[in-house]
Amino acid sequence: MSVLATRLRAAAGALRGRPAPTATFGYPVSLELTGRRAVVIGEEAVAGGKAEGLLAAGALVTVVAETPAARLDELAADPRVTVHRRGWRPADLDGAFLCVAARSDEATQAAIYAAGRARGVLMNVMDDIPHCDFATPAIVRRGHLAIAISTGGRSPALARRLRELLQEQFGPEWGPALELLGETRAETLPLLPEYGDRARRWHAALDLDELRALVAAGETGEAKRRLVARLLG
Repeated sequence: MSVLATRLRAAAGALRGRPAPTATFGYPVSLELTGRRAVVIGEEAVAGGKAEGLLAAGALVTVVAETPAARLDELAADPRVTVHRRGWRPADLDGAFLCVAARSDEATQAAIYAAGRARGVLMNVMDDIPHCDFATPAIVRRGHLAIAISTGGRSPALARRLRELLQEQFGPEWGPALELLGETRAETLPLLPEYGDRARRWHAALDLDELRALVAAGETGEAKRRLVARLLG
């Protein structure tokens, strides 16, 4: 046996029995934020569009930042947003469900995280993985369709690039396409009561290329007719 093989076998033996490494942010979830309070702290978080992303998810947003002035003016005009143009205070996190924060110094980041955790707030301090309870993935939205890309915090640049590619692949027609599928599912559900049979029929009936082409051409009625015929045929 070669020296290299001996070393590899010894290393494998040393590793045997150790728990497998877990992925950072390894359990993807989609949060229901409708009517819940979210806090955005810091200039970088505001400039990065974090408030707008939370608003799109239905949250009521409190923004705490001194700049950028133009973006804060836009946010303040939205009745769902409360803007405080000052430095953060621990009380800003009272009653919040989650917080996205970005500050320039580590001590402040740690203080924001500690204040949030003490109040049971889900925390995300940007570019500071030890002070994050969750990661915010890059998102492609088409109506109710949301495609999320996460790299576990390892490469936000890759996540952004993949989002750009997916934005090209999944055009605006996928929003109404999803609405069509939802309507069809609701209408045919009483006719297909058995889950296993229903799942098999949907798998066989759903032609994504046909659906995309017909919806993009404005022929949603024809797309639905063909889908239903295959589902119930």
